[in-house]
Amino acid sequence: MCRHIAYLGPETPVGEVTLRPPHGLFRQSWAPRRQRYGTVNADGFGVGWYAPGDPVPARYRRSGPIWADQSFADLARVVRTGAVLAAVRDATEAGADAEAAAAPFADGPWLFSHNGALTDWPGAAAPLAAGLPTVELLTLEARCDSALVWALIRNRLRSGDEPGQALTDTATALAEAAPGSRLNFLLTDGVSIAATAWGDTLWYLHDPARRSVAVASEPYDDDTRWTEIPDRTLLTATRTDVLLTPLKEPSR
Repeated sequence: MCRHIAYLGPETPVGEVTLRPPHGLFRQSWAPRRQRYGTVNADGFGVGWYAPGDPVPARYRRSGPIWADQSFADLARVVRTGAVLAAVRDATEAGADAEAAAAPFADGPWLFSHNGALTDWPGAAAPLAAGLPTVELLTLEARCDSALVWALIRNRLRSGDEPGQALTDTATALAEAAPGSRLNFLLTDGVSIAATAWGDTLWYLHDPARRSVAVASEPYDDDTRWTEIPDRTLLTATRTDVLLTPLKEPSR
């Protein structure tokens, strides 16, 4: 159910994060090493990145597999950035939303990706959707579970929640409404990263000397410094610090 990565660090070509690593997103689109659900991530992909001095990221998204897009290979070779979030998609359900359903979703400075699925979609999540302002529902990019998850998180961010709190509270609410859901979230504003490990794999690679951090569904190479994040954990990170906080299951 998808693979994703966020990177903060020295400016580098987008392809150095997404295409060039021996086990990066490009290879994970057809041969992931640690994916627990699904085997091929060919239902779309997307990349979001930040240009120096511009807090609003650019995005490139497509409905097909990353390996079939030669335009992206060219773009990724020349576009440089110090902050990127990218994902390859294995759709929960077939749909007609095309690239609109591909992460990253965006709003202002934020980029977001969801690796997982909501159980009993869409019925179990309906009560949470009903609690959103009407404008949030009317501006959903797609009719998939990840788009609703993003609307819930976006609403909390707009209300002033810190990124980690927005992810935590949304994961807890969804786990209570739809038990058994897989809720690996990844969020960045180009300065920090917040992520949850909830039902699927999540790893990070931190290099304080380079002032860099990568958070990914699985390691993109065999560097021994990759660290697996325990299930039910919130990660918050900057270029210099990584903090892991255990998450509790909702009480029922």
